[in-house]
Amino acid sequence: MAASLLTFKTTLRALAAGLLTAAGMAHAALPIQHWTRADGARVYFVESRAVPIVDAQIDFDAGARREPAAQSGLASATARMLDKGVKPHGSEPALDENALDDAWADLGAQFGAGASNDRFSFSLRSLAEPALLARAAALAARQIGEPAFPEAVWAAERQRAIAGLREAETRPGTRAARLYAPAIFGEHPYGRQTTEASLQAITVGAMRDFHARLQRCDAKVSIVGALDRAQADLLASGMLGRLAAGTCAPLAPVPEVRPLAAARDIREPFASAQAHVYIGQPGIARNDPGFFALTVGNYILGGGGFVSRLTQQVRESRGLSYSVYSDFSPGMSAGPFTIGLQTRPDQAVQAVAVAREVLAGFVAEGPSEAELKAAQDNLIGGFPLRLDSNAKLVGNVANIAWYGLPLTYLDTWVDQVRAVTVADIRSAFSRVLQPDRMVTVVVGGAP
Repeated sequence: MAASLLTFKTTLRALAAGLLTAAGMAHAALPIQHWTRADGARVYFVESRAVPIVDAQIDFDAGARREPAAQSGLASATARMLDKGVKPHGSEPALDENALDDAWADLGAQFGAGASNDRFSFSLRSLAEPALLARAAALAARQIGEPAFPEAVWAAERQRAIAGLREAETRPGTRAARLYAPAIFGEHPYGRQTTEASLQAITVGAMRDFHARLQRCDAKVSIVGALDRAQADLLASGMLGRLAAGTCAPLAPVPEVRPLAAARDIREPFASAQAHVYIGQPGIARNDPGFFALTVGNYILGGGGFVSRLTQQVRESRGLSYSVYSDFSPGMSAGPFTIGLQTRPDQAVQAVAVAREVLAGFVAEGPSEAELKAAQDNLIGGFPLRLDSNAKLVGNVANIAWYGLPLTYLDTWVDQVRAVTVADIRSAFSRVLQPDRMVTVVVGGAP
């Protein structure tokens, strides 16, 4: 174990040097190789020899939007249980959580599973040395394909999750977020919240059934690292080897997010020093044609930190909040557009009014030419930081795979940002946002 960890630490030092090279190459072409395997899995691969490390991500259409409504939290619970043990297989013994931790430490590798609204994902980071990488892929395959789902462990994990929910409800920020999503999305899966009741309804049997959704033919595999194409295909095959091949019949479509019909204000008293505020509505799906105009425009409105309009008006001019932001979070369906801030409870009404005024003015008029130029320069200047590590690059490649973006997406990103005009931003914001039909949640202050 000690030798493997020492090797990994040495490689991480090399990685720091390699990142300088990667940052310098960020504007150069990043050729993404793509192929579909005989089992149906789609592989997206970038060969990167800067450091001897491999990062892989595997995504499935099995996120929270595929959960039964009464079992909200099932996808995340299933992902959480995947590192709690694997079943025996042939001559391979069962491994519990501690044995798995030791096995990964011996390899000097990292593996994880997680679930978002849209995706169920696995990630692997390993040294590229063939023998170590093959062992890491084989161990990952066991966790991906043969989880044990021990009953006693889930019973304990469920109680911890319930305790975490109860504790989270004592924090005003969490309370505000749990009120905000259902108010925006209604009955759409994006608005569902994990509750004590939904956790109690999640059984080991339900997790096994949900895990059975993961089939090789539905996998999107993104790989970045010091490999060639044949080695990348072998890695994909190895990691997916314990999953059923599947038939991948078309999944039922997820309902579209409904636009808000009217404004809605939710105010909840809370004994806290700060009131937590969310203002927003359904925004866009990732395939929206106005994505770049909205991205650049949002940088000017509230995504650019101290140079944004919201910060200038809410914080700098009036001192109503230490920080304020706006954000689009697109998904397979229309994700939220959100303005968020914290303020003194006695200033909440004024802070909300100012934020709404800034938003309405921006939607109506758009930015100035000077604001647009500054935003484009900042976004383009920061673009290398989006690609300055294998982990960041594999995340970008995985997004290209997931959303079906062009393989040249990263090569043309700068040009797409530079091409945005003031008219584009004004048109996109006025089409997508309705300032008079937004949800406002304020948690904090006296009754």
